[in-house]
Amino acid sequence: MMQTIFHVAFPIADLEQAKQFYVQGLGCQLGRENRHSLILNLGGHQLVGHLATELTPQAGIYPRHFGLILTTEADWQTLCDRAQAHQLKFREAPKRRFSGTDLEHVTFFLEDPFYNLLEFKYYLHSEVIFGARDYHQIGDRPE
Repeated sequence: MMQTIFHVAFPIADLEQAKQFYVQGLGCQLGRENRHSLILNLGGHQLVGHLATELTPQAGIYPRHFGLILTTEADWQTLCDRAQAHQLKFREAPKRRFSGTDLEHVTFFLEDPFYNLLEFKYYLHSEVIFGARDYHQIGDRPE
């Protein structure tokens, strides 16, 4: 399989607030920036915040959010602890989903100052990240 880096562009309303949340809060590395946008490194992936107007919050965590799947629970906990220490806004508190099943994972959701939702999770069984087609549960929505 080819090596790739994921890219996502998302709306922001203020460059300094974005840097406060993503760089100081989450620990992203800041890349290029200009008066309209900035580039961030989140876990080796490229996030691009573009200035926009008329930002509106989503009613729930679905359908739109983005984030990372951490490869160790310790890394997930470290990031969770960092978010709490920097008083980032938790849209959903840390929790365990699908306990006792192959799909078991821990997750939390953050909301940035521009209503973008980010999910960070760790799966106990990494093979279900893309597999486990016999299961139909995805997120917290009923099937």
